[in-house]
Amino acid sequence: MDLSDYLRLVRRSWKWIVAFVLLGVLGGGLASVLVKPTYVAETQLFVAIQNSGSITELQQGNTFSQARVQSYVKTVTTPVVLQPAIDTVGLETTADALSERVKASTELNTVLINISVSDASPVQAAAIAQAVADSLISAIDNLEKPKTGGSSPVSLSVVRPAVPPSSPSAPNTRLNLILGLLVGLGLGTGVAVLKTALDTRVRGEADLRAITQAPVLGGISFDQDAVKKPLLTQTPSQGPRAESFRQLRTNLQFANVANDARSILVTSSLPGEGKSTTATNLAIALAQSGLSVCLVDADLRRPMINEYLGLDRHVGLTTALVGNADLNDLLQPWGEDNLFALTSGQIPPNPSELLGSGVMQMLLHQLKSTFDMVIVDAPPLLPVTDATVLAQHVDGIVLVVGTHTLRKPELARSLSALEMVDARLLGVVLNQIPAKGSDSYSYTYVAYNSHPTETPNGATYREDGYLRSSESAQKNQPEQSHGESSPAGRNRATRFPADRIPNS
Repeated sequence: MDLSDYLRLVRRSWKWIVAFVLLGVLGGGLASVLVKPTYVAETQLFVAIQNSGSITELQQGNTFSQARVQSYVKTVTTPVVLQPAIDTVGLETTADALSERVKASTELNTVLINISVSDASPVQAAAIAQAVADSLISAIDNLEKPKTGGSSPVSLSVVRPAVPPSSPSAPNTRLNLILGLLVGLGLGTGVAVLKTALDTRVRGEADLRAITQAPVLGGISFDQDAVKKPLLTQTPSQGPRAESFRQLRTNLQFANVANDARSILVTSSLPGEGKSTTATNLAIALAQSGLSVCLVDADLRRPMINEYLGLDRHVGLTTALVGNADLNDLLQPWGEDNLFALTSGQIPPNPSELLGSGVMQMLLHQLKSTFDMVIVDAPPLLPVTDATVLAQHVDGIVLVVGTHTLRKPELARSLSALEMVDARLLGVVLNQIPAKGSDSYSYTYVAYNSHPTETPNGATYREDGYLRSSESAQKNQPEQSHGESSPAGRNRATRFPADRIPNS
């Protein structure tokens, strides 16, 4: 993972990270409130050697004192020192229990002994520290006293008496809050990484690139209104949803720059990814650009084209396949553009056999000879084999990927199924992507450059590299006659006489 991957991970899971950080800070705050305050009192002793005061004796005494100080430090927490202190203060505890609250230390090359005592009461902490210091002085005096009699050569004296502390040493609220924040940040980041590692859903183009390098023809943002108004013509003409389908149309035309893919199959991996809506709106967008388009509902298991366009479904594709009616009589015009729809017809018991038959291949060939573009809505790839069978009869495939719905292994299986039948994948459409966030697929409106660059097929690019509107390119193309062979130049009226077009 590079830096951009980590940034995307943070943007995807920032709510989890923030939640754990808040929990960590809250935990640190609660710990500071609930933990009983502890006060620490300190005292300091000086170790001296009794001598005559000559320089040699002073040096020897200093060396002796430093050597003995380490032993005195360890003596502080022994019952010899602590039990007298307990008796003096009147504590109801044992020497072993008190030793856990008494700390003794010394600095290197010094004869100073530091004693600290922790207690819930600041006054009692100071009293215990002072009692321990006095007990240590008495204990060392007894231990160092010569057996032959006389005074001890070592004397300890208090140089800093113990005083009650003014503020508790624990809990440290600031430290607890900082630790809680760091722990929460670590846990939140760990959960985010684990969640991302275990989540195999395709969330955007970055996840798609981990599976395939197929071109992304476009991205359709998630829109709540699309459930009630799924068609391109039901949205504002300059709205993001309408613009995304026009962008899909333009990119598809340039993916098919040789103009050899005139029958395009639109499918998905699983139901619910929006392939029927995408096929319908793509056909509408192509028709709005001036092409004659036929939209074929080849989803013979769950047809939806008739519901979106408000057409009759009782006669259609299956009617033509079984030979009960002429194809020309089954095409239903829709809208003001050159868009005709061939609905599914009656749902058969053997969809795969019908779609893979030679009659279906002949039907698609007949439609290609009549229309500039044929858009075929097929069933999903994974549940049934209809789409893979039908893929052998079309010129290209457009795979719709429902983000946050489809998982990477399922996408890989779909691509593998298309490769097994040597299907030509023109590109992928990311559907239901978020309008904002790390997985958004956005574009911007930029004013057209006044000096566009001409491309071989008549479309134009501006100097800044943005693709110019396909409508502008098509308006600049001269209309071809009936005898011309270019598919883009076929005229709808000459190729499909008006007296053979059924009334709407």
